Amino acid sequence: MSDLKKYITDIPDFPRKGIIFHDVTSLLQDSEGFHKSIDQLLKKLDGVEFDAVAGLDARGFLFGAPVAYAKNKGFIPVRKKGKLPRETVSAEYELEYGTAVIEMHTDALKKGDRVVIIDDLMATGGTLEAAVRLCEQLGAEVVKILCLIELKGLNGRDKLKGYDVESLISYDEK
Repeated sequence: MSDLKKYITDIPDFPRKGIIFHDVTSLLQDSEGFHKSIDQLLKKLDGVEFDAVAGLDARGFLFGAPVAYAKNKGFIPVRKKGKLPRETVSAEYELEYGTAVIEMHTDALKKGDRVVIIDDLMATGGTLEAAVRLCEQLGAEVVKILCLIELKGLNGRDKLKGYDVESLISYDEK
């Protein structure tokens, strides 16, 4: 499935020297690339029974919403703190320099719901692990975690042990 790499633009030294930023906007702008990425995510869900798709703010929305639509499932936005208008549950996670918080509405899931979490990138796994905690706090079961890109050198899967995690594209660097 690494054929999707040809749609990703690598930006050296962004956001700082020594980092290679894998820009998904070039994939999103290319109708063939975007179509292929959604089709490949859908294929990863063959045989998976689930009730909803949770997408992480903001690029996880771009991949999660079309998957939810194609599978006729609800889409749950997992947002940065302060962006949702109703009562929320929240989870804190670590950043390189500090912490951040994500939230979802308290009525987004109910006990026993089976959820697929989708994001564009798995780096250290902190944001995805926080999203798992939110879903489980509401009584749901996370049955699959899907990412477009995985940076294997950052060992994000270590925070997601025990969960079914797949990515479409992987890079070895940090």
